[in-house]
Amino acid sequence: METTLTKIKSAYTALKDEFGYKNVMQAPKVEKIVVSIGTGRVQDKQKEALIRDRLSLITGQKPSPRPAKQSIASFKLREGEIIGYQVTMRGARMQHFLEKLINIALPQTRDFRGLRTTSIDEMGNITLGIKEHTIFPECADEEIKDVFSLAITIVTTAKNKKEAEAFLRHIGLPLVAKAE
Repeated sequence: METTLTKIKSAYTALKDEFGYKNVMQAPKVEKIVVSIGTGRVQDKQKEALIRDRLSLITGQKPSPRPAKQSIASFKLREGEIIGYQVTMRGARMQHFLEKLINIALPQTRDFRGLRTTSIDEMGNITLGIKEHTIFPECADEEIKDVFSLAITIVTTAKNKKEAEAFLRHIGLPLVAKAE
């Protein structure tokens, strides 16, 4: 079975005719993957610790806290309060996470029919919303009451949406034109 890393490396040969690449460096690559969780104002410190621990289990590195940028009185939010966590992965850890996402986590999603191509932006990045973090094998054994969602952004070096879509299909992301 061909791994995601070898598919990324073979993107030049697969896409050079379609996009007219003359050099290997012109082919798109995955630059980084950003996983973020918005916790809001979690009153329970144990739940916040659980979210932080589960995110570190899923990604393999410690998440960095994200403070509120400004105070919003109607939400009783103060500037500087922790309202989420974020992990930015590069290199080998990023490739391992991408492999796990494509081959293990996404196929375990309930009623999964593919990712929409509309979630690819004009700069060649794709953002996925995962409703239940329990699709990852590290978290499959936990209680149902502590399920949280997360956002995954795959940042590529593709120049436009069409190039990014072809590249993401090549590495194995199950993209569909429109939802059924």
